[in-house]
Amino acid sequence: MSPTKSAIESLEFVDNDNKELSSCCWGPFRNQYRYAILILGVACLTSTYSNVITINFTFICMTPALNTSDPHAFKPPEGVPLYDYSQYDKSLFQWAVGGGSAVATFPFTYAYQKYGARWVFLGSGLLSAAATAAVPLAASMGKWWLFIDRVLLGVAYSSNFAVIGHIVIRWATLTEVGIFLGLLTSFTSLSSVATNPISGVLCESSHGWPLVYYTHGVACLILFGLWGLFYSDHPESHFAVSGTEIRTIHTNKTDALKYGSKTVPYWRICKNPYVLVIWLNALADIGCIVFLSTYTPTYINKVLHYGVEHTGFIGALPAILQVVCKLITGYISDKFTYFCEHKKLIFFNTLSLFVAGVLYAVLGFIPDDKPLIAVILFIAIHGFLAANCGGFYKAATLVGQQYTAFIVSCIQFIKCLTLFLGPALVWLFVEDETSKSQWRSVFLILAVTLIGSNFVFCFVSTTEPAAFTYEKIEEVESELSLDSKASKKTLSTNASV
Repeated sequence: MSPTKSAIESLEFVDNDNKELSSCCWGPFRNQYRYAILILGVACLTSTYSNVITINFTFICMTPALNTSDPHAFKPPEGVPLYDYSQYDKSLFQWAVGGGSAVATFPFTYAYQKYGARWVFLGSGLLSAAATAAVPLAASMGKWWLFIDRVLLGVAYSSNFAVIGHIVIRWATLTEVGIFLGLLTSFTSLSSVATNPISGVLCESSHGWPLVYYTHGVACLILFGLWGLFYSDHPESHFAVSGTEIRTIHTNKTDALKYGSKTVPYWRICKNPYVLVIWLNALADIGCIVFLSTYTPTYINKVLHYGVEHTGFIGALPAILQVVCKLITGYISDKFTYFCEHKKLIFFNTLSLFVAGVLYAVLGFIPDDKPLIAVILFIAIHGFLAANCGGFYKAATLVGQQYTAFIVSCIQFIKCLTLFLGPALVWLFVEDETSKSQWRSVFLILAVTLIGSNFVFCFVSTTEPAAFTYEKIEEVESELSLDSKASKKTLSTNASV
C-alpha cells in the first residue's frame, strides 16, 4: 500500500463524521445498519449458548426413565444409543463448561482488546459448531471424551459477554444502550426458546437425540459465516454504513467511546466498589437465569410430570416472555425521562432481583396438584429477571464508559462460576430429581441471594462514570489529535512531491 493511500485512510478514520462513506445502505437497514449488526449478534450469541444447554434437554432422551409404565416416560427410537449418566456425571458435564469458560474468559478479553471482535468471535463460533457436532461421537467413546468436548464448548462460550460490550460501545447510540443490552443479553432466554422445542421434536424423530447436535452445529456454522462476512469493528469504514448513520452513532460520544482505548486499567476497575456491586448483582441474577435454563426441563418433566414434547414447549414459554420483557425494559429505560437515571436503575434492578427472589421462595411450596401454578411462576420469574438490562447491566455502561467491554466480559467469568454453583447446589440438595422438597431448598437459597444482592445495589449504585475512565479519555483524545495532525502532514508532503 502506498504512503499516500495509507495516510488518506488514516485521515478518513479520524474525520469520517464529515462525509458520506457509502451508497450501499440498502433495504430496511438504510441508515440503520447497526440494527442488522444487533440482530446478527443476537443470533450468534444465541447459537453458542444453545450449543451449551442442548445437553440439558437431551439428558431426558439419552437416559430415559426405567419405569416404562409411566405414560410420560420417554420411549427412544430403535437403534438410538442410550447412556446411563448419574446425577454426578450430569453435574460433571456442567462443570466442564464452567471450567473451560473460566480458563478462556480473560484470554478472550485480551484478544478482543488487541484484535477486535470480528475474527476472534468468528473463531469461537467455529469451535462451538465443531464441538457441538462432535457430541454424539464423544459420548460413544466414553464419558471423559464427552467431558473434554464440553470443556471445548465452554472455551467457545467464554467469548460471549466480551462481544456484547464491543457491539454496544461500537454500534449503539447513547440513547439506544438499553435496547441493545436488552436484546444482546436475551441470548440466554432465546437459546431456550430455540433449543427446547426443537430438541423435543428431534428427540422423538427416527434419528433420535444425535440429530439435535448435528442440527445445532450446522446452524452455528451458517450464522458465524454471516458474522465473518458482515460484521466490522469499525462502523466508520463499513461498506454498508452511511455517513448519516455514523454521525448518529457518534452523537455526544467522546473519542474514547468512539475508538476505544489502547490500554485498560484492569486493577483499578477490579477494585472499584461500584463495579464490585455490579458484579455481585450479576452473580445473583445470572446464576438464577442459568439455573432456570439448566434445570427447568428436568423439573417440569420429573416433578410436574409433563411429557418430553410438552416439556420442550413449556420450557420455551418463560424464555419467550423474558425476551419480550427485556425489549420493553430496555426501551423504557432509554426513552422514559420523567425519573432520573439513578432512580430508574434502582427500580429495574429491584424488579429483576427482589421480585424474582420472592417468587423463587414461593415456588417450592406450590401443591403437587397445582402444576400449572408452578409453570406460571417459572414464567413470571423469567419475566422479572429480564429487567436486569435496565439495572446492573446499564449501570456497567454508565460507570465503565469505554471500559464497558471489560466489565461485561467479567460478568462472563461470573457466569462461569454459576455453571459450577448451580450443579453444586443440585448435587448437594437434590438426590432424587422427583422430590419437590429437595428442590425447595435450592429455590430458597437462590431467593435469599437475589434479595440480598439487590439490597446492596440500592444503597451503593451510581450513574457517574468511575474515576478510572477520565484519564484514558484524555489520553485517547490526545492520541487522536496527534494522529490527525500527522496524517494531514503526510498528505501535504506527498501532495507536494
